[in-house]
Amino acid sequence: MDNLVAYILMALVMSMIPGADTLLIMKNTINYGAKAGRYTILGMATGLTFWTIIAVLGLSVVIAQSVFLFNTIKYVGAAYLFYLGVKAFVDKDIISLKSVEVESDAQVHHSLRRYYKESYLQGALSNILNPKTILVYITFMPQFININENVNQQLIVLGLILTLIAVVWFLVVVYIIDHVKRWLEKPQVQKVFQKSTGLMLIGVGIKTII
Repeated sequence: MDNLVAYILMALVMSMIPGADTLLIMKNTINYGAKAGRYTILGMATGLTFWTIIAVLGLSVVIAQSVFLFNTIKYVGAAYLFYLGVKAFVDKDIISLKSVEVESDAQVHHSLRRYYKESYLQGALSNILNPKTILVYITFMPQFININENVNQQLIVLGLILTLIAVVWFLVVVYIIDHVKRWLEKPQVQKVFQKSTGLMLIGVGIKTII
């Protein structure tokens, strides 16, 4: 691998640039707690791992060169983000301390498990259906690969580094949001944040296909 330090710095910058992942992690952490945020990160890592495997198999280049496949992923991904945005905008399902107090432990546990599962799936699908992730693997990573060495091995290492950096960064984001959340506990503030996040996800979805 060539210029590994430069790759790490650029991967960090890409992770820190706000996008769909950041919005989803913020939304789920604010609405359902830090654990939901971490489940979203786990889903995101699953999506990146998926594309690492695809890249090693050589399918990422095939997808990128196929207008039909690339556009299918692009439009399905945009539609999914649009759906998440609309759902966040109209959804009234927000966990609060008051609601937890009046529900039984079994009800709370069941609700939380559903939120965690949804958070994981949102993180995974938003990455698997993100055409920009494909471009990272076919345009960004090859710049740091030495063709005289094992290319697949290098792809795996670069993919793992990108995933690790993204996970660490977003864990920091969840930690910060979880500590700031105490000032955002008012239901009115949470509703405004959720609707704003929904509108931004809709915007990201539309921007994906423009």
